[in-house]
Amino acid sequence: MSISKGAWIDTLEHLPSYASWSAGYGVIRHTEQTRRRVLELVAGRTGQSEAKAEEMFAILAAADRLASAGMWLVVHMTYANRVDLSGAPLQADDFKPDPQGHTGGALNIVPAYAGYLAANILTGTTRSWLMGQGHCVAAIEALNALVDNLSAEQRLRYAFGEEGLSQLARDFYSYAIHPDGTPGVPLGSHVNVHTAGGISEGGYLGFAEVQYAHMPLRGESLAVFLSDGAFEEQRGSDWSPRWWRASDSGAIMPIMVLNGRRIDQRTSIAQKGGTQWLLRHLELNGFDPFEIDGHDPAAYAWAIIDMEDRLTALQAKADDELDYPVRIPHAIAKCIKGFGFPGAGTNRAHNLPLEDNPRNDDAARDEFNQGAVRLFVPPGELDEVRRRFSCHQEQGRVREAHHPLAERNIDTPVLPTPSWNVDEKAMVSPMQAIDAYFVDMIDANPRLRVRVGNPDELSSNRMDATLARLKHRASNPEPGGSEAVDGAVITALNEEAVIGAALGNKAGLNLAVSYEAFAVKMLGALRQDILFARHQRQAGRDPRWLGVPLLLTSHTWENGKNEQSHQDPTLCEALLGEMSDTSRVLFPVDANSAVAALQEVYRSHGVIAALVVPKQPVPHCFGPDQAFAACRTGAAHLRTPSARPPVQLVAVGAYQLRESMRAARRLAERGCEALVTCIIEPGRLRMPRDELEARFVIPDAALAELFPADLPRVLVSHSRPEPLLGVLRRLDEGPRRLRALGYINRGGTLDVDGMLFANRCTWAHIALAAAEMSGGDVQDFLTENELNAVRSRGRSEDLYC
Repeated sequence: MSISKGAWIDTLEHLPSYASWSAGYGVIRHTEQTRRRVLELVAGRTGQSEAKAEEMFAILAAADRLASAGMWLVVHMTYANRVDLSGAPLQADDFKPDPQGHTGGALNIVPAYAGYLAANILTGTTRSWLMGQGHCVAAIEALNALVDNLSAEQRLRYAFGEEGLSQLARDFYSYAIHPDGTPGVPLGSHVNVHTAGGISEGGYLGFAEVQYAHMPLRGESLAVFLSDGAFEEQRGSDWSPRWWRASDSGAIMPIMVLNGRRIDQRTSIAQKGGTQWLLRHLELNGFDPFEIDGHDPAAYAWAIIDMEDRLTALQAKADDELDYPVRIPHAIAKCIKGFGFPGAGTNRAHNLPLEDNPRNDDAARDEFNQGAVRLFVPPGELDEVRRRFSCHQEQGRVREAHHPLAERNIDTPVLPTPSWNVDEKAMVSPMQAIDAYFVDMIDANPRLRVRVGNPDELSSNRMDATLARLKHRASNPEPGGSEAVDGAVITALNEEAVIGAALGNKAGLNLAVSYEAFAVKMLGALRQDILFARHQRQAGRDPRWLGVPLLLTSHTWENGKNEQSHQDPTLCEALLGEMSDTSRVLFPVDANSAVAALQEVYRSHGVIAALVVPKQPVPHCFGPDQAFAACRTGAAHLRTPSARPPVQLVAVGAYQLRESMRAARRLAERGCEALVTCIIEPGRLRMPRDELEARFVIPDAALAELFPADLPRVLVSHSRPEPLLGVLRRLDEGPRRLRALGYINRGGTLDVDGMLFANRCTWAHIALAAAEMSGGDVQDFLTENELNAVRSRGRSEDLYC
């Protein structure tokens, strides 16, 4: 017989299991608000079954004990060489000579992650998780070890028991290293590829915030643990409600851990007014914020389930039935930094909460042991906790190590046949060719969710068809404009926020477009994903998300009209410094090579590729087959003399190739037939730095065919020449055999020819260098006026008469 909800809640309050849980455990206490919320949750999910209610309260009681044991293990990871599962006090020799750890933040994450694990059991669902504050990894590793949620590498070392948990404590900040220079243990200072379920290092604060809204697919759920310190970083996280749509987004449950402290100072939130100020701020930015007790795993479990329920209810409606932006639930978990252990709430809590090292100081050792005993969970109780948190097979769900976002495996997409440019006399914009092909890609792969990251000016950058097809995502579309509620172009004058859309959508088809100069702001986000993917490869687990192309256009050489702030090749130089098998940098030189380069990226998995692409029309260089070969090999000849040439002109970039071809024609007119070679992907030609990169670069025989030995060379680079010389060390036979031209930090309000002249990269500068390198008389190749111009004594106009 059914009874009223109020009567059922009254019944629940008298259950022994409720009394046991509500009494708390150790340092964990449950506020009246949390108890009320939990009663509402249990009442709504048990069908008035006392047995089911008893089970739910028992799970929450186990979560209290798990959180207590997790905090106990975290402080051991910071300070101790071993754990004692009997709870006996540790002695001086049991402590590390040099303790390390972001202990306060990790202690705060323990109840959060324990609540996430409990929420999964309460609903029989394995949600995904993401932690922005990756330096708090000790919390994740500790709880994973306690409940056997370990990666394959960790399972070999950290199996539950005194030996395995002691090994975990010893390995934390052990600085162990293998003979090949790789880390010697599957444990780091931040989330890494061995952290079970980890998908982002979280080393660059603020980037989880700008990605999470784009991560889960419809039908998936993502619990997100955020940092109040990172709130001061990339502010695009405030815009998550602008991007979330019921039609193509999964449930997102953001939870900010609000402890009010950075490393040695209060956060700006704390200084502005704390929780009440943040509540108002989030409301103004489209969230539906609420406060929970950040010390209590039950509060986290309730918040995760409640937020998910609210968003799932919205997903039952169509986009046109909803008033966007919908208010995204957002929990604020107010807590004391370092809660549960001595030093809580002080600046010391950030790293080492004790005033001294317990190994050397009696008072610190006593303080550690007294703090640890308050967190200790006896073996019998811990065994029961482990049993309750190991019910995955019974519930028919995967372990949290294998949550959906951690197991992305996207097949190579359909690559439609491009509409190649076959008119050798045509001048075509490479960006327009990419635009047309990308629309074909979208149509050929309808099951792939699309995200285009766009800081601004997508149309100006020649992506008109893409914009017409996808439209800007907007909550209130402008009538007759290129906006739509379900638009897939994520546009904001915030480079970090828009690259977050492309990097977060690892289940889909992505593209980002930016002015080259301003894309430098994306570097931290790009590098975090590049490093994580590269480490996965090193661990033998190749990432399976589709390659992400970043189009760097309106670039250094064609953006002269906008002053030197708009003329900056820094990003391609920086990305060439990363490992080239994962961080790819390509310089297509015409429409066909641009499309071939885009296909090359989408054919790959787990790579981020910067494509430096002209938007202005440029000459035809490659037929379809030649374009494919050049993109696969990394370079190709474009002018090959019948006999051995006296000099080789090597171009990296479209305008550099244009000038090299002009120089070659002048040289040929004066009896010097130069070999002209175009480098599309410098990373293919580099000296490999490890085994993975060695598999990626071309072999010596192929390199020798492209760059014959003992041949003087003039290298003309889109970038500054010095970084490129380092990358191309294999073909550098010394300064007497190789001269490098490129961007030398000169610019202003100039046109393309002016930029080339200012940076000494015109055809005449190339011809002069070639003549000097080949031992010829420069006056045989350049007129007096041309020589005066390149030697800064004449007019630049004389070079383009």
